[in-house]
Amino acid sequence: KSGLDPGGAWHAWGMACLKAGNLTSAREKFNRCLKPPMDLNQLNHGSRLVQDVIQYLESTVKPVLITDDDYFATLRELEATLRTRSLSLEMMCEGKIQHNSYYQECLFYLHSYGTNLAIISFYMRHDCMREALLHLLNKESPSEVFIEGIFVPSYESGKLHMLENLLETIDPGLESWGVYLIAACKYLQRKNYYHILYELQQFMKDHVRAAMTCIRFFTHGAKSYTELGGKQMWLLKIKDHLKVYLQEVSRSSGRKKMAFTFRKKMSATDVSRHINTVDLQMEVTKFLHQCESSGASQMTDSSLPTLFGNNNMKMDVACKVILEGKNIEEGFGIAFRVLQDFQLEATEVYSRVAKQLVKRQKYSEIQQLLKCVNESGVAAKNDGDNIILNCLNEFKNIPAEDLDNLIQDMDSDENKIQAYVMCNKLRSAYLVSVRQEKARALQLVQHVRQLAESGGDHVVTAICAQWL
Repeated sequence: KSGLDPGGAWHAWGMACLKAGNLTSAREKFNRCLKPPMDLNQLNHGSRLVQDVIQYLESTVKPVLITDDDYFATLRELEATLRTRSLSLEMMCEGKIQHNSYYQECLFYLHSYGTNLAIISFYMRHDCMREALLHLLNKESPSEVFIEGIFVPSYESGKLHMLENLLETIDPGLESWGVYLIAACKYLQRKNYYHILYELQQFMKDHVRAAMTCIRFFTHGAKSYTELGGKQMWLLKIKDHLKVYLQEVSRSSGRKKMAFTFRKKMSATDVSRHINTVDLQMEVTKFLHQCESSGASQMTDSSLPTLFGNNNMKMDVACKVILEGKNIEEGFGIAFRVLQDFQLEATEVYSRVAKQLVKRQKYSEIQQLLKCVNESGVAAKNDGDNIILNCLNEFKNIPAEDLDNLIQDMDSDENKIQAYVMCNKLRSAYLVSVRQEKARALQLVQHVRQLAESGGDHVVTAICAQWL
């Protein structure tokens, strides 16, 4: 008469029927106020009303454990304990409680009015993981339902191995679970749970991604190569994963193509290249670890470069190896292989090293660097000269004698003149210029004269004028 919503009344009546044990009548009452969700895959447990019904039914089934303090339990409590104990005996059998009427009632309400997540969570609460997984597959629920309903509760309760065993029992090839497993990996990566991620990748036999996780274990948080020296087992694990992947690829190529849809693929060439990178990183790690241990190391970079980074980082590794040895020659061989293997810009690396040597005032070692570069057999004609030219920007800090020695080590007269001009040594530039072939000498001396005039160097201006 008053036009109020009768839903609340029906729900209260249904709850009263439940408490009285009249399950059939309760279904009839709830049918008038409960509605199925619009989207079965929404990430919640359905309406509050449905949750109340399930909560009550579950609390009725739950066994009450008697402790030493329960001596004064009333007769009714004792009776309830015994009743629920006998019901729960059926629950113990492999986590199955299908024969229990309250369990069946829960399932009726969940299937009629609950979401897939609510059904799956119910199964998980009662140790029916297999049923939860089969329901997920049958309903083709999205991966979010798997993560929230099955995966997170499994690893939080220490049942990840049980989950893995069931996934394999239901589908030995794991193909049906591919989407869910990849989603679980992404979830773990977002959460920075790399140890669980690594365990899962090994279970999935996803060797390429497992190798990538090992790279993270090797590089993450290390502040020195001494620390990396203690983490070399991860480099061995990377190699193991990549070798197993290569074996699997070669086995499957002989037979009918295997559809590893969710496992990361990589060409055999790329895998071999990565194995080579790991070998080289092991060599670099041993060398730099030794340098740090012997106290030869002088570089204090905030970031620690490895060969697993981009090309710029690989160039940093090459520089570090050349600079941190007892002398330039000691680390040059390893650095040269890094440059060759990754086809890096060698002149840029050598120039960076030369600039560092200028900062450290180790001018004789620049000459040793040039010797190594020339003896490497792949240096271009002007490489040595360019290395010197690149570090002359710091000429004001280089003592005059060392500066002259460096410039005189250059091969090309043209480059020597350019170097003298850069360092404002116009008289020396003039002396090299006049030794050139007549027509070229004329141009060079005129250029030196112009520079001397604009710089107010009357002596060099006069010498140039007299020669001209």
